[in-house]
Amino acid sequence: MIYNELGKTGMRVSNLSFGASSLGGVFHDIRESEGIKAVHTAVDNGINFIDVSPYYGHYKAEMVLGKALKEIQRDRYYLSTKVGRYGENGVNTWDYSAKRVTDSVYESMERLNIDYIDLINVHDVEFADLNQVVNETLPALVKLREEGVVKHVGITDLQPENLKWVIEHVPAGTVESVLCFCHYSLNDEMLLDYLDFFEANNVGIINASPFSMGLLSQRGAPAWHPAPVALKEACMRASDYCTEHGYPIEKLAVQYSTSNPRIATTLFSSANPQNVLKNIDYVNSPMDSSLVEEVQKIIGDQMRVRWANT
Repeated sequence: MIYNELGKTGMRVSNLSFGASSLGGVFHDIRESEGIKAVHTAVDNGINFIDVSPYYGHYKAEMVLGKALKEIQRDRYYLSTKVGRYGENGVNTWDYSAKRVTDSVYESMERLNIDYIDLINVHDVEFADLNQVVNETLPALVKLREEGVVKHVGITDLQPENLKWVIEHVPAGTVESVLCFCHYSLNDEMLLDYLDFFEANNVGIINASPFSMGLLSQRGAPAWHPAPVALKEACMRASDYCTEHGYPIEKLAVQYSTSNPRIATTLFSSANPQNVLKNIDYVNSPMDSSLVEEVQKIIGDQMRVRWANT
């Protein structure tokens, strides 16, 4: 496992990290005992960064993860969770007010069985009034940072332009990391356009969804996926090509997304211990660079599709 510095936080994080959304049954129902074992498997095999949110499974992911963390020494992992996006009884809710996000931090710590949070993120700022994020949400989290309740503060979003805007409108050092998903993978490298900006502002970079929400898988994208049909078809052709060469596209996708040292870590999610081990094995194996080139040729003009515009 390779470990990279996350900006100026002082955290050296594994280049492959554990996203706990699956523990909330976000993708399908899970067996809680298997989910807890998946967390142990990740940490026991070198993963030291875990990301979750109260939104995932409407608090369930944090509760299941908390049961696992009770059994793991606190100095063996860094823990990231989020504020602003929630849900209950199947209904999604958003609240980026100072009071709610402050209360949310303490609620998350209780569910997670921890007494501090390494990294607290404002979740999916695209759903918020960005001015509120700048003037109310982030100052509330900075106050918690000053009090030692949280160690570091970050923001997350699908659209990197939103992350850039927030950083440009807050005092230097307010935002220490960004989390962006689906924009550094075999089919989409948009995140590269923003690396210089983030680095110039001492902001660490977290990538997520190396499989592009199922596009880069042998099973193919789910019906709800926002990608255009042409991109779905191109990715399926790429998957078939990898299969023909005895190299699952999932393996290539994980290897590619974790290969850029300017991106500290890439999150994947699974509540299956065997899948966790498989992905760790992928990232610890040498990547076939020539196959990357062939796959990207197959995907072709769709390489930089801006999903946010579809």
